[in-house]
Amino acid sequence: MLVLFFDAANPAPNPRRVRIFLAEKGLKVPTELLSIMAGDHKKPEFLAVNPLGQIPALKLDDGEVITESIAICRFFEALNPDPPMFGKGPKGVAEVDMWTRRVELRLGTPLSMVWQHSHPFTARVVVPQYKDFGESNRPKVIDALRVFDSALGDRPWLAGKDYSIADIALLCTVDFATFIGMPVPDDMPNLTAWHARASARPSAAA
Repeated sequence: MLVLFFDAANPAPNPRRVRIFLAEKGLKVPTELLSIMAGDHKKPEFLAVNPLGQIPALKLDDGEVITESIAICRFFEALNPDPPMFGKGPKGVAEVDMWTRRVELRLGTPLSMVWQHSHPFTARVVVPQYKDFGESNRPKVIDALRVFDSALGDRPWLAGKDYSIADIALLCTVDFATFIGMPVPDDMPNLTAWHARASARPSAAA
């Protein structure tokens, strides 16, 4: 039986991406809920599913497992193409991919370094923490946010006129940045307005 393993409450961006994506698609998927805070994703039972000890993970009917949030969303997109969340046509698909990659690499990477190496929540699992390195990534996070603020000056959504997986990825990352103490600065009105639009969608509460 197909089963999706994820955390239904934690602000971690990767499980939340899948929750929002499924809500946008109107899909109900059998789930097994794990608690990141309780360390369920590191217990032997789940490591047998995903040896990387990360969620979400999607176990298929044949026993194969798909991990990584965007890959899981692509699986469901292929099975349920409407509404399209990965772009329309060659140009639209490429633009959504481009912006999703920018969210992950330009914003997500330095943000994860701030989280892992400077936040007290991660001190017990990231040993040793290199706090100076973590702090050095804060300006990179701000620079990345400015890229998105600039891009959103002439469009409602990140890749154009349609809400997409790129917006889901950005929303989850921006909200996680706020959770760890790096909210969108006041001098980024386009990103702030976009965030209000994205947060107002019912799926954002998934």
